Amino acid sequence: METPAYRYNLGLLRQTLDVAIAESSPYGYNLHYAVKANSNPRILETIAQSGIGADCVSGNEVQAALDAGFAAGRIVFAGVGKTNAEIELAIVKGIQCIHVESFEELLVIDELSATKRKVTPVALRLNPNLDAGTHKYITTGTSQNKFGFSNEELEEAIRVLPTLNGVKLIGFHFHIGSQILDFTKFTQLAQFANGVYQRFSNLMLTYINLGGGLGIDYENPLENPIPNFSEYFGTFATNLNVGNEVSVHFEPGRSLVGQCGELLTRVLYIKRGEDRSFAVVDAGMNNLIRPALYQAKHSIYCVSPLVDQRDTYDVVGPICESSDVFGTEIELPKLMRGDLLAIRSAGAYGESMSSRYNLRNVTPSFFTTGSEAKLEMVVEE
Repeated sequence: METPAYRYNLGLLRQTLDVAIAESSPYGYNLHYAVKANSNPRILETIAQSGIGADCVSGNEVQAALDAGFAAGRIVFAGVGKTNAEIELAIVKGIQCIHVESFEELLVIDELSATKRKVTPVALRLNPNLDAGTHKYITTGTSQNKFGFSNEELEEAIRVLPTLNGVKLIGFHFHIGSQILDFTKFTQLAQFANGVYQRFSNLMLTYINLGGGLGIDYENPLENPIPNFSEYFGTFATNLNVGNEVSVHFEPGRSLVGQCGELLTRVLYIKRGEDRSFAVVDAGMNNLIRPALYQAKHSIYCVSPLVDQRDTYDVVGPICESSDVFGTEIELPKLMRGDLLAIRSAGAYGESMSSRYNLRNVTPSFFTTGSEAKLEMVVEE
């Protein structure tokens, strides 16, 4: 088997989708998969087949979602730096909604829509100034973050909107961050949204998008392969009160695909340091950047035939960066050259953030619907 490579369990992905849909459906909630989490075409096609929508943050993601079979009327488009070409693509394709991040962007969308004789549905992204309590790089809802309208810009937008002919305000968009496991944050978000919709009740809004953010269990992925969607959606059902005429939308990404993927890598060398042992593997931070970028911790296990003797290793890659480390002081069976390791919970923000840094090869992908231990079931895409 070629390594490094991403292996995806499509069976687990479909099961996760089924649970998310089943837990959200009783409330009439609408789901849009956050394409940025994993844009592998096979993953996108599988999710599109479930019937949910897509959340995109670039024009290429919009096109990829369309190519994968997502309905244009269920695609939403966010992002603080949309280009004219990206906005025009969204307008021409007739997607469900553009999430607007600033007053100036609103004016650009209006102008581009008007030139095409279109009226584009928009939702204004608001910043609730709510700290998600996660890594600062994936916290998006505080006043120090670049996302969403400020209070001053919001007032100006509401004042000007009646004079714009190319856009139609249908609601508001919120997203406070990623990998959130403290459900009180979602309670606070719902309560903030209630205040916003009460404040602007005269606008007759029909749409609210509460973003995503539900985290996964990186420490115990086998025990908890599917996030607690029941409590997640139940929290909003209990606390959200924006009116029955408003359709409620969510953007799950990591929570859908995070546990269905893992990065396979082989041991190149065992290196004995002064006070630790290194397992040098053929995967690097170019294949999975989360540990280097976010100081993220992933469970690592040995796929090769296990031996009774165990040892402790720093699992490191070949990239010429000291941050190219997947885990420190990881207890594993005693390793030798050629052993196969798997880095779990790599289905989200793994392949989608990979690169060819150091001119390394593109990471191939494999798919299975069986047990993670049955490597013979892996089929190359």
